[in-house]
Amino acid sequence: MAVDQSSSDSVETPYGWFVVAASVAYLVMAYGSSHLIIVSLKPMADAYDWPRWIPSVAYSALMLGAGIGGILMGYWSDKSNIRGPAVVGAVMTGGGIIVASYLPDKWTLIACCGLLVGLLGTSTAFSPMLANVTRWFDRRRGLAIAVVASGQALAGAVWPLVFEPNISTIGWQETWRGYGLVAIFIMLPITFAFRRPIPLQTSQRTGADSSSGDVYGAELIRPVVPYNMVLALLCFAIVGCCVAMAMPMVHLVAYCSDLGFSSATGARMLSLLLLCSAISRLLFGLISDRIGGLLTILLGSAAQTAALGLFSLVATETSLYMVSGLFGLVFGGIVPAYALAVRELFPACEAGWRMGVVFLFGTSGMALGGFLGGWIFDLMGHYHMAFVVGVAFNSANLLAVLTAIWLNNSRFGNVAKA
Repeated sequence: MAVDQSSSDSVETPYGWFVVAASVAYLVMAYGSSHLIIVSLKPMADAYDWPRWIPSVAYSALMLGAGIGGILMGYWSDKSNIRGPAVVGAVMTGGGIIVASYLPDKWTLIACCGLLVGLLGTSTAFSPMLANVTRWFDRRRGLAIAVVASGQALAGAVWPLVFEPNISTIGWQETWRGYGLVAIFIMLPITFAFRRPIPLQTSQRTGADSSSGDVYGAELIRPVVPYNMVLALLCFAIVGCCVAMAMPMVHLVAYCSDLGFSSATGARMLSLLLLCSAISRLLFGLISDRIGGLLTILLGSAAQTAALGLFSLVATETSLYMVSGLFGLVFGGIVPAYALAVRELFPACEAGWRMGVVFLFGTSGMALGGFLGGWIFDLMGHYHMAFVVGVAFNSANLLAVLTAIWLNNSRFGNVAKA
């Protein structure tokens, strides 16, 4: 739940919002890499006469690599600050995409997307950035997390509109190389915003937490419910919701093309979906400061389940635009709410790596959802069953979230709030 502190005790400063702005810009640039693969999915498959699952696996490898790398980069940022990981991420995101554009062999391209772009590149852009920004805020933490996380959605709103016309005119490989160069030259200067030390928490200033071992001054109240049980439930839950998210996000452009619409129409639908997601994250961020992370996850996941089911029922251009916008509005606040839940339920000094673990499962869910969408299409010849499978995964997610809420509010005691 929201932290109730007076302004004099708050760690919040105007510079914290500068860190938020820099983090948003970093995410917008870094997550261009994943959307580049999404928009290139069909042209890549056509260029090399590949089945559609191959570029889908390249996307999945990137997401999986980013998830694993998020733990490592989160641990690194826990021990120092975010600038070192951010510099590495800037170079490897752009450089990895450039290298991948020259690789005609499917397995080396997939490995490059997973290791260079994912593990060492975009891994620095989500959980480490969200964990970092939580340390600059205590009264408006949910809103700050939501604003930073909106950078990922803004990337999806902006980049498909940039990539699609370039891929149509100069080809997907040249588009990849151009993005890689732009990413390096924009992301590196952004990292200078992260040079300032993280502000001291209240207990650090007063010396109240000298024995806790929490380097960020979190107030530790050891829970009766084991930390790892709650962490496991969050990990299971985020897999279910991210598999469901990936179904329309990864395959919407290709789905529109299969229905007879232009790829430009599909790119616009994807941009609408993710623009609505960015708006949604801000609204959910305000809500989460009032009701807490777990209840926000439950609210968003229930709405996402209903919206995802609509994709299998509509086939006209107008209805797809409407459903895409609706899906963006309801799913946008879910992932930032996981970050807030981790920050509320666990010590601040462990925020980076624990968020990394949760988001590893989240990116694994995105990777699985991206692959399943392509595999089910190759098997069935359409995407309708893929959306049904996504609804099933989302239902399992709801069960896990309800269990976590019950544990956190049961007679066994509340989990610690940092």
